[in-house]
Amino acid sequence: MVNSSTKMLVLAGGFGTRLQSVVSSVPKPMAPINGVPLLQLQLDHWINQGQRSFIFLLHHQSEIIINFLAHRSRYYGSTVSIEWIVEDVPLGTGGSVSNAIIKKNLAGFVLIANADTWLECGLREMIRVDFPTIGVVKVKDTSRYGSVSLDHEGRIDRFVEKNLDQSAQQSDLINAGLYKLPVSAFNEVGGEVFSLEAKILPQLSELKVLRSLLIKGQFFDIGVPEDYYEFCRWLDLEKKDHG
Repeated sequence: MVNSSTKMLVLAGGFGTRLQSVVSSVPKPMAPINGVPLLQLQLDHWINQGQRSFIFLLHHQSEIIINFLAHRSRYYGSTVSIEWIVEDVPLGTGGSVSNAIIKKNLAGFVLIANADTWLECGLREMIRVDFPTIGVVKVKDTSRYGSVSLDHEGRIDRFVEKNLDQSAQQSDLINAGLYKLPVSAFNEVGGEVFSLEAKILPQLSELKVLRSLLIKGQFFDIGVPEDYYEFCRWLDLEKKDHG
């Protein structure tokens, strides 16, 4: 098994407004999936793929997530490192990562993942790469997400905004919400509130240094009700299929 000492920064501070019609009493990462918190499923899944060190980036209803993480940390024991950072104000996805890099004095590369994006596989392969990389997945309709175009060497060529008509999309690939990026990419943005997707990723793409990792298997954006219910159904079927 691959064991990663690289820190995984988990973006888990959002308000979850799109999911509030379904889950309103707990923060989105704690949404119950057939009776089990999403974050518990994610942690078990990430650990099974070789990841051992986590920093959770929190804001909304952080105390609920902290209580859960403290309990899971005791459950996993010393083989797994779980830390967290609570932001007084929302910093955006990029600002959260930059803040964590500064506060934890991180160096080299960091893994970055969305707490509410389920990927059936891909982390094990992402752990192994040693260059700036974004995970991508194929979907039928990219308009909800925005698409990602690659050059002939598999590097990210450009990002296309979401909400465009499908005919305007030039690729069936989207950002999978899993990254391995150098800490140095955040050197000039300490203390800012900004989006990782709108600032850092396009900058790396323009420099022709951002590569792609095609992730196969199931992908769920659990931040929206349709995918939440679909994920619950899929996981239930998986459980039945595997006994």
